[in-house]
Amino acid sequence: MSVYSELAVMEGVIAAGEYAYRGDRYNFKGQLSEEMARMASIMCRATTMSTHMQADILCANSDNCPFESAHGWIVMGPQFTVCVMANVFCFVQNEPGVLNRIFERMRDKLMDADEMV
Repeated sequence: MSVYSELAVMEGVIAAGEYAYRGDRYNFKGQLSEEMARMASIMCRATTMSTHMQADILCANSDNCPFESAHGWIVMGPQFTVCVMANVFCFVQNEPGVLNRIFERMRDKLMDADEMV
């Protein structure tokens, strides 16, 4: 079973998916329309690339860089949170404890992943 499939069935997950860094392919499961999943994949890819670039710039200008390469990112909105690690995204309901469980699973499965899973 893929990581995004495992995430999609966890309590509090709205949808989960994976995307290609080329931006032309994605897979998802959950409560998103095909068009919303396509847009989510594009947004996650663009934000991931920006996050990597910013971490690289900070390290390039520092003799003692406090960062390893970026592994992912999280953004919280009023209704849900988006978590991304490697090329896997997860939309999570903002309920107590949900984000911690989801992020722990993503970290366990994806922390040592290459750019693509």
